[in-house]
Amino acid sequence: MNKSGEDSVRHIHWTVALLPFVVLIVLQVLVIRQFGSDAIDGASQTVLLFSAAVATAIAMVFYKVPWKTIDHAIGDNIRTVGAAIIILFLIGAVSGSWMVSGVVPTMIYYGMKVLTPSLFLFLACLVCALVSLVTGSSWTTVATVGIALVGIGTAHGYAVGWTAGAIISGAYFGDKISPLSDTTVLASSVGEVPLFKHIRYMLITTVPSFVITLTIFLVVSLSHTGSSLQLETSFAEGLCNTFTISPWLLLVPLFTAVLIALRLSAAVILFLSALAAGIVMLVVQPGIVAGIGDGSAFNGLMITFYSSTSIDTGNEMLNNLVQTRGMRGMLSTVFLIFCASAFGGALTGSGMMQSITGLLARAISGRRSLVTGTVATGFFSNIVTGDQYLSIVLTGNVFKRLYKEKGYEGRLLSRSTEDSATVTSVLVPWNTCGMTQSMVLKVPTLDYLPYCFFNIISPFMSISIAMLGYKIFKTEPSEA
Repeated sequence: MNKSGEDSVRHIHWTVALLPFVVLIVLQVLVIRQFGSDAIDGASQTVLLFSAAVATAIAMVFYKVPWKTIDHAIGDNIRTVGAAIIILFLIGAVSGSWMVSGVVPTMIYYGMKVLTPSLFLFLACLVCALVSLVTGSSWTTVATVGIALVGIGTAHGYAVGWTAGAIISGAYFGDKISPLSDTTVLASSVGEVPLFKHIRYMLITTVPSFVITLTIFLVVSLSHTGSSLQLETSFAEGLCNTFTISPWLLLVPLFTAVLIALRLSAAVILFLSALAAGIVMLVVQPGIVAGIGDGSAFNGLMITFYSSTSIDTGNEMLNNLVQTRGMRGMLSTVFLIFCASAFGGALTGSGMMQSITGLLARAISGRRSLVTGTVATGFFSNIVTGDQYLSIVLTGNVFKRLYKEKGYEGRLLSRSTEDSATVTSVLVPWNTCGMTQSMVLKVPTLDYLPYCFFNIISPFMSISIAMLGYKIFKTEPSEA
């Protein structure tokens, strides 16, 4: 950081640094009460920009922080999320093409026969965990098998909040411990820990959290008494009458699995998967594609990739499930990413975030408060920055020196960061993860939040293990 940035960190008192956060929280509560789930269409983004303006004004007017410092920090934040934006657009293309091509309808059709209601939530969570572990991406998992599982769960009579909670719990378990996961790699690098050493150490908190989660979903599934036979029959008839249902369509997910096994990047996998589904769409579902494009198959193909589609199946509930939004449906999330990056940049560039976390660091005395402070900062960063990548980097950088001074291993820092910043991001409605999963699954964040048991349990498990002192080792403290 330049000299101006250092001066701002020294002189901005933590009480002043809290003002933009207070503004953000108050305005977010107001817009959510006023607009509900529609707040993500622009109101939440406006609140982030206004809060960034408050932070900037305070820093520039009262502490003489140059605009260039804040502008540079905002630019750095936006550059870090560039790859995520590309992936977001590709997820929109995949979700649209997999639906219209009949891939997702086929998965729903056969899934209703295989995933019985008495074990559905348990199996849905387990399937998503395995897929995410192999792909290294919770976003890809939710955008593919997750969409199909929502349809299957609805047909079995489960509330969408429960189904989405099972999907997200499994997806984030796999994402958290997969060596292919970008968040796992990022957390280990920030903590300066070898990747597989970081993953092995995470198992101490991650496995118990996931076992508890699976147990909850198993108990709920076994006690499920919803009558779903009529709904399942209606769904099956609607899918068969509208789409060409064939096990051959499952070659598209199989092709995607091969790409994953080849360890290609997420962007390449999603692009090729959408392309394959587009070709299948033209061959297998020509009537649907032509209908979307007003008689033109090419227009229908393009619209499926970039815009919303609506297909009449004769069943209103099923119609809502097979609707797609394409790449255009991700624009609100991209809008949010830019605004969250601006807010996070204003906080870091002005020195306000450093001031608050510095206060937290001064209050830390032992391992219990150290891990609790790390977990709290990870969750807090998800709330105020709106992006898990920024939260991981911010939390790791703030506490890295403190862990060394206290003589604790870097893997304790990297694990505590993942146990908070990675898994809680999806629980915040205006966070990029919360926004993305909500839009892909068509379930408001606050509706699935109470059922994301893995994401809720993980931070508390991390703190509990720290209090017990299990497998926590000290090294020689470094000089301050």
